[in-house]
Amino acid sequence: MNGHSKPVVGAPLPTISVPQLGGGTMNIGGPTQGWTLFIVYRGRHCGRCKNYLNTLEAMKADWEKAGFAIKIVSGDTQERAASDVAEFKWSLDVGYGLTVPQMVELGLYITEPTNNGDAIARFAEPGIFCIDPDGNIVVAAISNAPSARPDLVQLLDGMEFTIANNLPFRGTVST
Repeated sequence: MNGHSKPVVGAPLPTISVPQLGGGTMNIGGPTQGWTLFIVYRGRHCGRCKNYLNTLEAMKADWEKAGFAIKIVSGDTQERAASDVAEFKWSLDVGYGLTVPQMVELGLYITEPTNNGDAIARFAEPGIFCIDPDGNIVVAAISNAPSARPDLVQLLDGMEFTIANNLPFRGTVST
């Protein structure tokens, strides 16, 4: 292995803070009043991310009804993140400026920009986390490519079932 460690399910998500569009700071991790859906997206250069987040925007009320606060973050600059929000009219809480050390701490895959894309710096590949009110990771879906992410309808259905039935953490066996 290359020293890249995966998130530990059932353990606290590392606490991170990034600037939030509209001002202030977005804090992720640690105890909260409810559940959190935390999504790291690749950034403005990624059309698949926009489709995914447009789907999430359309489902926002369903996630909130299920008790989730939604937080989405990328390594983009403020200007690039604000451009996406303006273009797609997202009402989601959007953070920006996720640093490479934070990406590593979250266990995300990181990609170098290529000359044929419009990414301007290293960026995180997708990461989707469902976090319980104690700050523990219940679901961690880490991908190395934009086309491999959990279906948001299935994820919400699964989380509603998990919460209603107080299911234990999955994937906790280490050998």
